[in-house]
Amino acid sequence: MGQNNKTKKMSGLFEKIPMEGVKHIIVVASGKGGVGKSTVSANLAIVLAGNGYKTALVDADIYGPSIPRMFGIEDVRPGGTAVGDKQMIFPVEKFGVKIMSIGFFIDKKQSLIWRGPMVSNAVTQLYENTVWEDIDYMIVDFPPGTGDIQLTTIQKLNLKGAIIVTTPQEIALNDARKATSMFTNSDLKVPVIGIIENMAWFTPEQHPDEIYYIFGKGGGLKLAKEFDSVLLGQVPLVIEVGEAAEKGLSVFSQKNKSVVTAFENIAELIISKV
Repeated sequence: MGQNNKTKKMSGLFEKIPMEGVKHIIVVASGKGGVGKSTVSANLAIVLAGNGYKTALVDADIYGPSIPRMFGIEDVRPGGTAVGDKQMIFPVEKFGVKIMSIGFFIDKKQSLIWRGPMVSNAVTQLYENTVWEDIDYMIVDFPPGTGDIQLTTIQKLNLKGAIIVTTPQEIALNDARKATSMFTNSDLKVPVIGIIENMAWFTPEQHPDEIYYIFGKGGGLKLAKEFDSVLLGQVPLVIEVGEAAEKGLSVFSQKNKSVVTAFENIAELIISKV
């Protein structure tokens, strides 16, 4: 009898959240921090919304949420409403993207000292207790690594696939391989939509036609071939992108249109594959 109860309890961990109205859920992952994964997630969501798709962005980095800062909405507090016996939250909308993050509910100077079960419960509530309505594409910005948040999301949501972000150098590729292998694990089986190589080259603002491969070359394509996937695109390293994110500006505010073009091409390819 005890064994049966334990089995039922464990099986409950794998029950999917309905997410009614949300058509396609895509997670953006990396093996390590500092590769620009959140920047890719934010700008990809903005481009999809700019192309007329109903888009949502979930900041699933519970320990280090950065999406509110990138959108310039750190001090916004979402409203809520009671639906039956459940308290639901309205996402914050900017640039046409519906956004949810734990960062809306904690002081930006506060650190969260939570064990795995608390983190899993928190990220589940972001998905389940938000009034999403109709969404064409939901982008989930994962934290680095392959821990509780990633596993909870994979178990709880019906994912269309995963996008892996890396930079060209080998040390980043080593960690990206770990992230990719998590999704291709036989027990998880999440399709890898493709690889995005961020900071692929550096282009000075004063010399937009010059290209410098300061982090190496070809790493994204190499990783894509290793996992029989595709290179969705390469995003150049443009200083203004980071500066814009600090100010809560969108990718379309850039004078250097190479980044905009890169994200538009990546979005088009993702749409065609999904």
